[in-house]
Amino acid sequence: MAFGLFKKKEKKQEGGYGPHYHDLTVSDIIEETKDAITIVFDHPAEKKITYRPGQFLTLIVPVGGKEVRRAYSLCSSPFVDESLAVTVKRVDNGLMSNHLPDHLKKGDKVKVMEPMGQFVTEFDKSNKRHLILFAGGSGITPMMSIIKSILNQEPESILSLIYCNRDIDSIIFKDQLEKIQTTFEGRLHIIHVLDNAPMNWQGYSGLLNGEMLAKLVERIPDWGIDKTTYLMCGPEGMMKNVDTLLAARSIPKEKIFKESFVQGTIDKASKKEEVAVADEELKTRVVTIRYDGEEYKVEVPPDKFILETALDMGIDLPYSCQSGLCTACRGKALSGKVKLDEEEGLSQSERDEGYVLTCVGHPLTDDVVIEIG
Repeated sequence: MAFGLFKKKEKKQEGGYGPHYHDLTVSDIIEETKDAITIVFDHPAEKKITYRPGQFLTLIVPVGGKEVRRAYSLCSSPFVDESLAVTVKRVDNGLMSNHLPDHLKKGDKVKVMEPMGQFVTEFDKSNKRHLILFAGGSGITPMMSIIKSILNQEPESILSLIYCNRDIDSIIFKDQLEKIQTTFEGRLHIIHVLDNAPMNWQGYSGLLNGEMLAKLVERIPDWGIDKTTYLMCGPEGMMKNVDTLLAARSIPKEKIFKESFVQGTIDKASKKEEVAVADEELKTRVVTIRYDGEEYKVEVPPDKFILETALDMGIDLPYSCQSGLCTACRGKALSGKVKLDEEEGLSQSERDEGYVLTCVGHPLTDDVVIEIG
């Protein structure tokens, strides 16, 4: 989801893999924790890559003879950092998340898709606002980019970060965050919460349930609803608890923004009946896709998604997660009706404007025209 949406015109580049891809050189690999690394990339020699804080890079790496794509949020800030950087945390049985720490080396080249994502905001030096951030584990990565950027670009704005981790050794960017909090004293307030705290721990410990959340929010400066924005990125259970708290405090939905790294399972059962009814309308239909100045006709069978079918035809459309979360495949339905198996990656305003995710989309009418980019 986005706060302060923007639209960006894609530009062509010469050579490489086409207009949306780059070969980046790994300039450094930083061990953040025992299971998380930060990969630092040099910009291409011909031109710097532009991006917004909160966006992600899609890394495209051969693993086991197959080309694998994974989206990783940029933890660098375009206003502060010379290089691009993403942080990768190992996941049990994670194909890419384990391959990169085990095999990637400084000097390696990595194919990436240009930065994307809607978890972004516009920056203005005249802004005076309070951003309250809820992060869990690797959910700190887009928050780090946003924190550095707000502090650099908006001298009158402040941030409060509630950051949850398993234990003290799993806190990604622990030293960096402490240094930033000291440098910008009074403008960044960090509250750490650990599941398993050491004996001498002075902070909060235990699961971030509703009762603890209520206590933590009371410690945060109150700038009023008009000047406060809430951001969250982390495990599904944590985000569900934050949602419940903010709803109880009557925080307007337009003030709440989320970035999801994993497909949700909570509340899925309630959708089953709705999906079954919609599935009855699925049949083979032709979808028109407009992308990069070209128009494609794609015949989508009922058991396949629009993106999947287009890729099978050799059409090089943008995509990353293929689960309806990252929005790399987002397009606008200019006509017709599209059923989405997952809508979590889109805000209500995006859905109202006709945006769809081709990776989880099925055409429901014969007149579907989707414009991407």
